Amino acid sequence: MKLLRRGNADNSDNGDHEVVESTAVEPSPSAETAGKGRPTPSRREAEGRRRGPVAPAPLTAKEARDRRKQTRGSKEDRKQASVERRADAADRRARMLAGEDKYLLPRDKGPVRADVRDLVDSRRHLVGLFMPLAILLILAMFLNPAIQAIVTLAMLIMMLFMLVEGYLMGRRINRQVRERYPDSIDGGFKLGWYAFVRASQIRKMRAPQPRVSPGDAV
Repeated sequence: MKLLRRGNADNSDNGDHEVVESTAVEPSPSAETAGKGRPTPSRREAEGRRRGPVAPAPLTAKEARDRRKQTRGSKEDRKQASVERRADAADRRARMLAGEDKYLLPRDKGPVRADVRDLVDSRRHLVGLFMPLAILLILAMFLNPAIQAIVTLAMLIMMLFMLVEGYLMGRRINRQVRERYPDSIDGGFKLGWYAFVRASQIRKMRAPQPRVSPGDAV
């Protein structure tokens, strides 16, 4: 690039001008990579090197089946893995039924819920007849209308008593929980409903399994 510069005071009278030539220095590609000696790879190149070459698509159905078999491993390996998964699931379920806090569902975790289960399991409740009575009502639908009317009326009366018992049970359990765990935020309708649902289940089908028997002091 050529620049025209006016002369100094000594030669200003002759009107001559000096022509100064300067060349702009541009950074060379080698200067950009002088720090590490190579250009930075793109993201696609880095991911391609990390994953390795992509296998070509199978051309036939047989080739696709063979590739799936190779990916899944041998039949013995799959069978062994299936046995291990079933054994692990059975072990986790056994620990959950035993009441180990680590394997419980979120709704069952904590000392408060454990005490509520013990309080429910230590008594016999009328609401525990809910499921047998529901089965009886379904069977009554196949009988004559007179028997259906009697069974339906009995079910309505039993449901009324169950609701009253569930309300009283919820209040009693909430009071005992507040006495034992004054700093606990677990309580109210949610805790009473948890106790009601547990009491409505058949004893042998409760999970976690009961740790106390009816009549035991809790």
